[in-house]
Amino acid sequence: MDFATNVRPLLQDTDDRETDSDAFLDDAYAGSINASTSNIPDPAKENATETRIIAGGHRIAPTDKFNYTYAVFYLMGMTTMVPWNFFVTAEEYWQYKFRNISSNDTSALTPRQLEFQSDLSIAAAVPGTVFLILNACIGHKVPLHVRMNGSLVFMLLIMIGTTALVRVDTDQWQDAFFNLTMLSVVVINSFSAILTGGLFGIAGQFSAHYMTAAVSGQALGGIFSAVADIIALTFASNPSTTAFVFFIVGCLVLLLSLVAYVVMSKTLFFKYYTCSKTLMKSSLEANPATREICARLEPRFPVVMRKIWIYGFAEWLVFVTTLSIYPAVTVLVGSQNHGRPWNDVYFLPVVNYLLFNTGDYLGRVFAGLFEWPWNNSILIGVLTIGRIAFVPAMLLCNITQHHNFPVLIHSDYMFIVLMAAFALSNGYLANIALIGAPRVVDGHEKEMASSMMAAFLGVGLACGSAISLMIIEMIK
Repeated sequence: MDFATNVRPLLQDTDDRETDSDAFLDDAYAGSINASTSNIPDPAKENATETRIIAGGHRIAPTDKFNYTYAVFYLMGMTTMVPWNFFVTAEEYWQYKFRNISSNDTSALTPRQLEFQSDLSIAAAVPGTVFLILNACIGHKVPLHVRMNGSLVFMLLIMIGTTALVRVDTDQWQDAFFNLTMLSVVVINSFSAILTGGLFGIAGQFSAHYMTAAVSGQALGGIFSAVADIIALTFASNPSTTAFVFFIVGCLVLLLSLVAYVVMSKTLFFKYYTCSKTLMKSSLEANPATREICARLEPRFPVVMRKIWIYGFAEWLVFVTTLSIYPAVTVLVGSQNHGRPWNDVYFLPVVNYLLFNTGDYLGRVFAGLFEWPWNNSILIGVLTIGRIAFVPAMLLCNITQHHNFPVLIHSDYMFIVLMAAFALSNGYLANIALIGAPRVVDGHEKEMASSMMAAFLGVGLACGSAISLMIIEMIK
């Protein structure tokens, strides 16, 4: 249901979960709602605030002018993945920083080079998971603007520090640089998790296509970072210059997101969906006759969990499967041919990053368009379990470094087909689960349900990253 075009009551006691606790109140009458029509603002004043009262005490929701809020959800979704996408895509830079400085032989990878992607995944996923869980449990106790704006500011500061380190010669202190990099990854992904949980919690209060915008933006961020990396590779002369330009772009994205979110948070459309329940609660508590109604507006964690656990399981398993081999294993798959720029320079960024993120993005968009089978949680779970087959298939591809498995899939084209299907299924199933979960709970439970789904996603990332480390040890 698209709430942006539907009528919503000021206060009504019905079984309709989407209008039960989401009635809109502005500051003029936020603390004094009752059955009287004396609390309804003057229509002229309503026109000034872009909402209208119609017969029966109902009001039409404000519109999303110029689709600005929708666009910002896209941008914010992309921003939540900036730390992960920009760190993981700069593969050439990390390989250069952790190269063997005592030898000119670049064909054999050092242990640090071989394990870096797995270490990066764990350093990103574990703190991210912890903070996503904390956000689902106690995030509602921290003001929304503190969570969102604070996260963006700290992410920007750490990204600026990472950019500055590109110009520092770290050859003589590689271990210290590695530890500093991992610490930066831990901190920036902790704030990214807070931002993600807050964004999903907000999106769950809007109509479904705003959730689609947020999750599609995450995949679009991957495309953006991959394209930026390819352009930098094309025009830059060395890995350090490439990474410097690359990370500057990441800083600009974070700054743009901060400004865009501050502007969005002040719009009436945004306040309509995110502030109404708080206002309703204060109004109900002000009237002793309605305090009993107010009690049922508080979501309970066990109740919400019972309703969405299958969707949560599917979300968890999607990312366990994905992170167990991407990017730690897939980054080791090389082209079957050598000697040409496509094989030696562009194969990795195009196939491993651009293709995956494009397929992931399209999968999320298709899920938002078709929304099938959002109401069949069992089928979603079965499809997610079937996706595990991609793990052994990828391990049989042309892994070039220290490979202890037989290579049965030599062809570049077969690997590209596998990667495309892997990416499409990731985006589609992840988004379907995220769309379905808020729809099976009551209106006042939507934010908690969406935040819990973000926590399931984070746990999946952490588990997948741990499995990828074990797979890398098996490959060596």
